[in-house]
Amino acid sequence: RWVLSLQCKGSRNFLSALRRAVEVDFKDKDKHKSQGLYLLTTGIPDQETHTISAYVAEVCRGCDFQLHVCLFSVMKGTDSSGIIPARYANPRETASAFKEIVQAAKGRFHWFGEAGIFESDDITSIISEMEKAKNYSQKCAFLVESLKQRS
Repeated sequence: RWVLSLQCKGSRNFLSALRRAVEVDFKDKDKHKSQGLYLLTTGIPDQETHTISAYVAEVCRGCDFQLHVCLFSVMKGTDSSGIIPARYANPRETASAFKEIVQAAKGRFHWFGEAGIFESDDITSIISEMEKAKNYSQKCAFLVESLKQRS
């Protein structure tokens, strides 16, 4: 709700925004069965990853709250705002930082850009399920074939 009234100011003060979300907007989180928060971002937070991970792990402890991150990598030279972030990391470092934060939050990580999907926990999970189904199918086919040969 409150995020709709915000204006872009060029800060990536992730910890402040997260605190606001979980301490103010999710203050009744114990009354709800499950809650999740999606972070849509294009860059690394201003704060150190280990600080955010520790906070997120503490917030998620004892309740069913998950933080999911959607990282969008923009092409170089497309930043029209001209604002330089307080902390810089290349796309691979940024993705690595958010993966660590998401793991502490028991959430999911998705990384995409104009060229497509670079990484997605959901897609990885689906591919894993498909591989398991394929292996199971092959074992069943082998079992049926060996039973036919015995007959």
